[in-house]
Amino acid sequence: MPIQYKGINFEHNHVRDHVGVFDVSHMAQILIKGEGSFDLIQRITTNELSKLIDGKIQYSCMLNPKGGIIDDLLVYRFDLNSYMLVVNAANTDKDIHWINNCNDMGVDVVNITSERGLLAVQGPKTHSLLQQLTDIDLSSIPYYSFKVGKIANCNNVIISNTGYTGSGGFELYVDKDQASTLWENLFSENDLIEPIGLAARDTLRLEMGYCLYGNDITEETTPVEAGLSWIVKLNTNFIGKRYIVRQIENGFNQKLVGFILQERGVPRQGYEILNVNNQIIGRVTSGTLSPSLNQPIGMGYVITKEASIGNNILVKIRNKLLKAVIVKRPFYAK
Repeated sequence: MPIQYKGINFEHNHVRDHVGVFDVSHMAQILIKGEGSFDLIQRITTNELSKLIDGKIQYSCMLNPKGGIIDDLLVYRFDLNSYMLVVNAANTDKDIHWINNCNDMGVDVVNITSERGLLAVQGPKTHSLLQQLTDIDLSSIPYYSFKVGKIANCNNVIISNTGYTGSGGFELYVDKDQASTLWENLFSENDLIEPIGLAARDTLRLEMGYCLYGNDITEETTPVEAGLSWIVKLNTNFIGKRYIVRQIENGFNQKLVGFILQERGVPRQGYEILNVNNQIIGRVTSGTLSPSLNQPIGMGYVITKEASIGNNILVKIRNKLLKAVIVKRPFYAK
């Protein structure tokens, strides 16, 4: 995926208003199959896997023993003994190594990324566009669910009602030898669709307050600190649970917040965040000039006592302290 095709703002707004296609085939797809698959995945992920039924998807994360986030991921359930994990590309080797180290039950763990393609078709007009290319009733696929079938003359495509933009759409998992056909057929007879690059993908996700691994979540941060407690179910036994319980009971030192800059400037990863007394209280993890809001927005970790919604803060940009305010995420609402 290139950084951009026709420009960040054009691509960003096109997804918000029409349909855009991201080639995210770099995202890693890992099959976990065989008896014991359920137990292995429940051990390594924080969400409650028993809530999944065939054809459903779950957002979750893997933790190290100290509660740090190894990766955030999607879990697809085909049946009780067959799943697919979709993980961040940069973490592929690390994730597979971790899964294999935890696999003491002989479950098959297979990286199929090189055999597959993945196109994210996103935007409010995605449903009507894709419905013209398949006999599957797309309205019968609820959010975070999937079906397998034919679309755009490609067979055995996983049609997944998921995305990373906040504008609705589907993600299409396809065999590698059909990926170019799928791409070409999506664009062949529709002028409302545009290819979208990596930069607009980042501005879209940031407007929704979605975490990006390596920026907003890492092995040095926990899901509690990142505001991801909703994917942590303490009635399950996952690696890192003991540390998470301790944080919930005793409190934690830092918290991920969203903020809007009230002066001209663009917050970037690593910039210092200060309180109104000019004391350093944290650092920016993600930031941009929001194309939808035309305002500088960002996320960052600050000490917990300074993390309240409405709290005034300062962001240091080029040796200037610019005023900002902590706000509730998402920044963008449809």
